[in-house]
Amino acid sequence: MTYSFTRRAVLGGASLAIATLGSAPLFAATRIQRLVSPGGIEAWFVQDATVPLIAMEYAFAGGATQDPTDKPGVGHMVASLLDEGAGDLDFETFHERLDRRAIKLSFTSRHDQFRGSLRMLKDNKDEAFDLLRMALTSPHFDAPDVERIRAAVLANLRRDSTNPSTLANRKFLEVAFDDHPYARQAGGTVESVPKIDVADLKDYVRRVIAKDTLKIAVVGDVDPETLARLLDKTFGSLPAKAELTQVADVIAVKAPQCVFIPLDVPQTVVTFGGAGVRRSEPDFMAAYVVNQILGGGGLSSRLFREVREKRGLAYSVHETLLWMDHSAVFVGNTGTRADRASETVEEVEKQVRRMAEEGPTEQELDNAKSYLKGSQMLALDTSSNLARALLQYQLDKLPIDYIEKHSALVDAVTLEDARKAAQRLWGQGLLTVMVGRSPLAATRSTTTPSPTTPPPAAAQPGDAPSAATPATPN
Repeated sequence: MTYSFTRRAVLGGASLAIATLGSAPLFAATRIQRLVSPGGIEAWFVQDATVPLIAMEYAFAGGATQDPTDKPGVGHMVASLLDEGAGDLDFETFHERLDRRAIKLSFTSRHDQFRGSLRMLKDNKDEAFDLLRMALTSPHFDAPDVERIRAAVLANLRRDSTNPSTLANRKFLEVAFDDHPYARQAGGTVESVPKIDVADLKDYVRRVIAKDTLKIAVVGDVDPETLARLLDKTFGSLPAKAELTQVADVIAVKAPQCVFIPLDVPQTVVTFGGAGVRRSEPDFMAAYVVNQILGGGGLSSRLFREVREKRGLAYSVHETLLWMDHSAVFVGNTGTRADRASETVEEVEKQVRRMAEEGPTEQELDNAKSYLKGSQMLALDTSSNLARALLQYQLDKLPIDYIEKHSALVDAVTLEDARKAAQRLWGQGLLTVMVGRSPLAATRSTTTPSPTTPPPAAAQPGDAPSAATPATPN
């Protein structure tokens, strides 16, 4: 494959630099371009006229790690308020313009990034980008809007205080990361959110939303010159440099250990995990493949087969690798009847230990490779999905041609690589968090079974870092 980073198109006396990658194998006629606007705004871009839509994903470094130590949730509040009135538009007018043009605008504060998403019809691109510009550069943070959003955030936090899945995931992070910023609740707490004031919100925007950490991915029906103009207009007036608090690297989890949180619910939720492999490490792809075999493959994974199919202990059980800028973990979730929780945990530990000691079989390795290569293709089937993936590849510092290299990287994992990765991931045992009834209470409750007790369901990773990260390796 030949790349050209010097090809230029002249726009009104300024230059637009574009580096082009040839057709990707999974997206018809896809050409991934590295576009640099006249104002120096860079984006990975796919011009696709299949449908008259444009999808943009972007991120600024920082996220929840930039919340004040005593006020977790500031970034989350900012994300909830940026579109609650901006520029010369109040809350109602701003949203009326979004709704009238079917523009989808959203923000989120993750552990390492403050991220945004923009979707629009091709004909509404100018208005969509202008609304985003106002939200980023001149948000109002008017007192009535702040209090309305604060009330909604607190209501969600109070509801989550009785959600066993949320409690398990939060406790996992607290134990795994101790006093590191990753241990904080990205959405805040019922104690911290009332203390957040407008000055905190404005200071966060000033420090975090800046051009030097900005990463952008755009997919859709727009030409490079028009996109360059829109990017300059939208992001060009942002501060040149962010003022971020440094975050230390950390090795997660003190395993093996088990934490129990009593909660009177019909089903006990279990979150388990340990130290993972960072995306930049050479062992990552082997770890990703072998994790697919243990807990990431749905109906075909070892955990699903042994825990659910053979023993009927849980409705679902799964595990995933989560990688952040400064650490990595693997995290699994399951839910089971309270009186069988200990048995479920013992079986999970047994399968984890077995994989660490023996590794996978050749057949399991071949099946996992086949699945991961196929799922990569299916995961990039829409403009929005492709934009999200291209943004994540940038955040993970992967090359622009990663899509083409992915299958070969998966195929290159040997059985010995997989066995070494399994030993590294699971050889130290598990940090396990259980939320539910005590074993004694659970035993008593089974003597009078309730017909309304729901079947066990898999716990979802609520506050786990980058839990929204797609299953395909980034």
